Amino acid sequence: MSDVAESRQERKERTRQAILDAALELSEETGLGGLSLRAIAKRVGIVPTAFYRHFDSIEQLGLALVDTSFASLRQMMRQARREWTDIDAVITQSVSILARNVHQRPEYFTFMFRERMSGIESVRAAIRHELDLLERELATDLARLPGPADWSSEDLRVLSNLIVGMMVNTTEAILTAPRPEVERAVLHTAEQQIRLTIIGAANWRSRPR
Repeated sequence: MSDVAESRQERKERTRQAILDAALELSEETGLGGLSLRAIAKRVGIVPTAFYRHFDSIEQLGLALVDTSFASLRQMMRQARREWTDIDAVITQSVSILARNVHQRPEYFTFMFRERMSGIESVRAAIRHELDLLERELATDLARLPGPADWSSEDLRVLSNLIVGMMVNTTEAILTAPRPEVERAVLHTAEQQIRLTIIGAANWRSRPR
């Protein structure tokens, strides 16, 4: 690839990211469904038709935001769960990773919380799908622990659903925490909730349906 082509590709990627950033900022007031393509183009400094070189529609733009919101979080959570030898360390590290991601990209998590409850249906469905993927991946890793060896797949999904639900609630609490000490209390509570859930689950025995 020539230097000119590489330069062109880099410019395209920068413009695409600028569109995503502008959409996140503007949607804070209007929601994704109220976004104007012209407003985004004006904020980025491109003509409206240039938007279509990157996205087919506002809906596709929203789906790209969902994908970006979850991609790094999933990867970091996988890394935290790679070794299950010390469950306390895994819990602490997972909560810490979540908090770090929220602070590094608060606008993405704010977008996720807002759009999962209202707005464009396909975007809401994409957020539900991403949360479901988190649950499935966690259930697979939980199956590697000694306790759940005889658990049914449904039991594992129920436990992973509880843990992911706690993480979602923790994310919202981090975003709205007014002071650092409040956030520290939120993170401590999250660790305790997950720890108690896993301890209680260790004594569970699957029941035939």
